[in-house]
Amino acid sequence: MSTDFRPATGLLATLPLLDITSSDTVLHIRLNRPAKRNALSDPLIQQLHTTFVNLPEGTRAAVISGEGSHFCAGLDLSELVARDIHSGVLHSRMWHAAFDAIQFGSVPVVAALHGAVVGGGLELASSCHIRVADRTAYYGLPEGQRGIFVGGGGSARIPRLIGVARMTDLMMTGRVFDAEEGLAVGLSQYVVEDGQAVEKALALAARIAQNAPMSNFAVMHALPRIADQSQSEGLFTESLMAAVAESTPEAQDRLRAFLEGRAGKVVKSTS
Repeated sequence: MSTDFRPATGLLATLPLLDITSSDTVLHIRLNRPAKRNALSDPLIQQLHTTFVNLPEGTRAAVISGEGSHFCAGLDLSELVARDIHSGVLHSRMWHAAFDAIQFGSVPVVAALHGAVVGGGLELASSCHIRVADRTAYYGLPEGQRGIFVGGGGSARIPRLIGVARMTDLMMTGRVFDAEEGLAVGLSQYVVEDGQAVEKALALAARIAQNAPMSNFAVMHALPRIADQSQSEGLFTESLMAAVAESTPEAQDRLRAFLEGRAGKVVKSTS
């Protein structure tokens, strides 16, 4: 990790299940239960929620990664207790609130994936906007073999990435995708060599943080909603969002810089 990152202060320094550091514009949130393969306990979910509704001023992008050998092996089954229907719904909605704060929060979030990205860990990853996996990453949804069902938003998010049929296969048969298969079906956008996911994710987050905030906000909030709308409604929403984004002072400055030759043109990357 870059030496420019400093330990979090204030409220974010009081969350023991997360190791949080920050640069001027990028926050790095590392799940910190390596002995449990970063399994998602209720306190960990609550601390993630607390983090994303209390981002430090100046944060313009975030990275989520996992300490140890795995990103996240899913729900901490040792905490799975008998609940009545009402309690079960409220428990699931607590997860929804936390992951909604990631997907529909104030800044783009990049996930750095390695090792197990399983069950609730895949639900967490799917709430992020960009996913970078190293070659050790593997994906699964073992809920079907556990006699349970996804409850952290996976049924709403994962089919939008890979389709209903592929998610059905994962849940019913216990199939596991490796890193390359995950890239091919859409679970990640990048695959890098072992141990390089965090470095790549931080580099992407730093690049994203340079974008105009309203442009990033429009991509985060408008694109998924337009995808759920009819074409007519989507086009109207697009018009409104385009008008809002291009009217900001920062957008006007950036467009002027391009027209005056002070901003680079789009070129094919060699990296």
